[in-house]
Amino acid sequence: MTQPDPDRLSTSLRWLRSGAVSRPDADTDRLPASGDDCVRECRKALSVTDGAGAAVVSGPSTEFVEQAARRLALVCVVLAVVLFGMTAVTWALYGPLGWTPPPNLWLVRAGRALLFVLALVVFVLVRGRRLSPDATLDVGLGFQVLGGLAIALPAYHCPEAIAHHDLGHLSWLCVWITFFPLVVPAPVGRAVAASFLTATTGPLVFTAMSLRHGAPPPAPQVLFEAFAPGYICAVIALLPAYLMRDLGRQVSQARREARRLGSYQLVERLGHGGMGEVWRAEHSMLARPAAVKLIKAELLGAAGGDDEQRTVLTRFEREARATAALRSPHTVSLYDFGAADDGAFYYVMELLEGLDLETLVERFGPVPPARAVHLLAQACDSLAEAHAAGLVHRDVKPANIHACRLGLALDFVKVLDFGLVAGAKFARAPDSARLTGQGFIVGTPAFMAPEMVSEGDVDARADIYALGCVAYWLLTGKHVFEAARPMQVMIDHARSQPVAPSRRFERPIPAALDEVVLACLAKAPADRPQDALELKRRLLAAVDAPWTQEDARAWWEAHLPGHLPPAGPLEPTRTPRVPLTVDAPGA
Repeated sequence: MTQPDPDRLSTSLRWLRSGAVSRPDADTDRLPASGDDCVRECRKALSVTDGAGAAVVSGPSTEFVEQAARRLALVCVVLAVVLFGMTAVTWALYGPLGWTPPPNLWLVRAGRALLFVLALVVFVLVRGRRLSPDATLDVGLGFQVLGGLAIALPAYHCPEAIAHHDLGHLSWLCVWITFFPLVVPAPVGRAVAASFLTATTGPLVFTAMSLRHGAPPPAPQVLFEAFAPGYICAVIALLPAYLMRDLGRQVSQARREARRLGSYQLVERLGHGGMGEVWRAEHSMLARPAAVKLIKAELLGAAGGDDEQRTVLTRFEREARATAALRSPHTVSLYDFGAADDGAFYYVMELLEGLDLETLVERFGPVPPARAVHLLAQACDSLAEAHAAGLVHRDVKPANIHACRLGLALDFVKVLDFGLVAGAKFARAPDSARLTGQGFIVGTPAFMAPEMVSEGDVDARADIYALGCVAYWLLTGKHVFEAARPMQVMIDHARSQPVAPSRRFERPIPAALDEVVLACLAKAPADRPQDALELKRRLLAAVDAPWTQEDARAWWEAHLPGHLPPAGPLEPTRTPRVPLTVDAPGA
């Protein structure tokens, strides 16, 4: 194990944890006590977006834009409230109070309505967090220009309206232009271009309205004094745009210095949740990317005194070493692990390219039986090695199984989160509290074996049960038992008999595969397949035609074309053949 600098590691992790935002999932098929509320967030660390996904930029820039998105959303809310209040006040003044309305009141109201709608639309877009950082910046700059148009509409619609706009009086458009670079930290060039476009909305509105009504143009001095302040403010906007860029660089540099765990540089935060954070990382000497998972110490039972922290650290190291010793190609590789002085834990694992099985079914629907068997058989290989080493995963579920591209292979399965398993061979040891600590339930309700619900003896056959639940999900797109409350799901796993997968989905499912899945879901462990290799043999025998690489490539071409490997083997490089000459004897 690589030993990082303790002081640097402690400082880095304290900074990272202080900036983390924990937000449990609202998914009803999980218990909060399981610590699984971050899995749906953190699994993003081990996958990439598909063709419909958003591109990402480097970590510090991404976080800087995320902060800008929150500021932009706040501006939209404040602006919408102010506009609503101004509309209510003007209605009262020019209605019940009887004040004489200005002749262009309808344009004022139209401009406010347009700005109000724009604020709401931008708020929905940036708060949805579905946009890439670049798209977020584009939305902000577009809001600046269109918002300027809404402000210019009542201010510059006719010569009388622009008469009071001179070099000594700045309009709201000038304030808008100067203020916006502080909210949206776009690159200086794009920020200046947006500011000049916003300043141009004044002349544009005036020209369009003048042509419509045939009004004679005012004197050049009036035009200059009315529109010059906007362009002057566009030049002044260079200063906040440059300051924001410089601030972004300083923040990025400071965070790069802080984000180092041993030999790994944290580059981009990929997910965060109740257990901690997951980051994309790079090795200081190698080009290989990795995923670093930071785990909150209190969720591992290390929130007590020094003795308890040492016990948990020992257990974490023991299980991490056991996980790192696994050599199955279908088990996610663990590169490194460690702990800081403040009790936080981390481990470094390979970064995968693909989709977890939960996302796969949610996006594209249930998979054909042959593909389900292909994926499950590979997961069996991973679990078989772990079980032989005395390790029980305890949280086998679709989110922890990834269908990846690995080299030229597609639909290559990797099983994740072995770093949080419970060691079966240590289960009866006095110091072998569950890794998640006392008072926490290990597992996910929708995939928990009956013996886990009843807190009975748990061995490798609990993983067989969970893999049967995964098979059910792949074939039907539904969980074995579905209920509004997680506790009811657990009770159903302990007492209720499952319905055959073929009765829950209209696509034909082979009867032999139905039988294998129901055997995995037997209440008594003795009635299930007794090991992962036996389950693999039964799965492969349950389908007539196997899922091939040609089938997998056709699916990826249709759904994830951006992540396809080369079409076929490259022409091998041949070494030129040199004629071999042999000297005659005695020569």
